[in-house]
Amino acid sequence: MRFYSLYSGSSGNSIFISSGNTNILVDAGMPGKAIDSALDSIDINPKDIDGIFITHEHIDHVKGAGIISRKHDIPIYANEETWCAMEKSLGKVKEYNIKVLKENHVLIKDIDMINFSIPHDAANPIGYTAICGNKRISIATDLGCFTEEVERNIKDSNVILLESNHDVEMLKFGPYPYNLKRRILSNVGHLSNEACGNAIMNLLNGNHKNIILGHLSKTNNYPDLAYETVTSVLKENGVKLNHDVTITLADRKEPSSYIEF
Repeated sequence: MRFYSLYSGSSGNSIFISSGNTNILVDAGMPGKAIDSALDSIDINPKDIDGIFITHEHIDHVKGAGIISRKHDIPIYANEETWCAMEKSLGKVKEYNIKVLKENHVLIKDIDMINFSIPHDAANPIGYTAICGNKRISIATDLGCFTEEVERNIKDSNVILLESNHDVEMLKFGPYPYNLKRRILSNVGHLSNEACGNAIMNLLNGNHKNIILGHLSKTNNYPDLAYETVTSVLKENGVKLNHDVTITLADRKEPSSYIEF
């Protein structure tokens, strides 16, 4: 399987997953041209995308979904509540490309896409685990807290994109209005760097994992700070970096964190 973070951050998110036979996007939160350009840069023809899987309706996850669906005739998968919440943002989508997720998984050729609930302030937000044979890739961002359901659904994955959104002190003393700060810090907001580190401790099960820190805030975080905070939590608990787990960072503006296994 192959994993590429095309874009990851508060300004837009899109993840590429491939088995070699099947190509999937999780979210399309940048303009259509930007997503086309990112796919081209990793030698993927957008017309070869088999489906766009949406986590929730916020604009940084759906901005380009309707455009690239219309342009390249790509199905969009989302649960009913998310479809209702994002229809206006997407614009007209061909009826046969409107795929409503009614169960917790759907098989797209040789990739089984499992969805699970995540705690976030959206209509019915979900994360995904892509399974092909015995290989697993999970996407879990926009988490107000790390729940047992999230842990259960991503713990056995080889590759995990996990949110490390903000530094709590930077957020508290930063420029955001009080109500927004309170929302981000709530149990349906976003996962802090330290909370991300603690979550990773719960995910380690003896098998090496590649964990990509994603959805970093431009205002309330720095890549180096996210990495140092998360890895400090791990080291304090005896975790051997690059042995038990490899930690990398997803870039906000360009494809990054390429992993093939």
